[in-house]
Amino acid sequence: MLLTSHDIFRKGLRPLVFAALAINVLLLSGCEEKKVVVKEKRTYKGDVEVLNSCGIPGAAVKMRTFLRENGFDVVSFGNDRLQNNDETIIVLRNPEWEGAQALAQTLKTKNVLTVVSKRAVVDVAVYIGKDFEKIIEPEQEETNDN
Repeated sequence: MLLTSHDIFRKGLRPLVFAALAINVLLLSGCEEKKVVVKEKRTYKGDVEVLNSCGIPGAAVKMRTFLRENGFDVVSFGNDRLQNNDETIIVLRNPEWEGAQALAQTLKTKNVLTVVSKRAVVDVAVYIGKDFEKIIEPEQEETNDN
């Protein structure tokens, strides 16, 4: 039902209208504009294996979580036989995998090797190095305190 201004005054609704306007003004005047950053989550077809090659306990689980949050399908994770990698390395088992470049960008590495194997059951293997904590940390925005 649509009320005209005459109906509002006649029915005594004027105080309610002013109260609603006052609440609106109070709510809107105290609001600060906040920037909301929406991270676009893409998914990449292909199977990813994560191997802890740095010897730091829990690295594979943390990297698995990080990669899944960034749209990669981690199908297996565990410890590598070697536990002394300083840097994270990506080994492509399927050189035509569409997510290779995105994975390298996500892991902030240029250490990408291609090793084709007929026995490979994943498209890519990530060998975690001791640099993994720098990789999975959220990026800090620069702020000026001046």
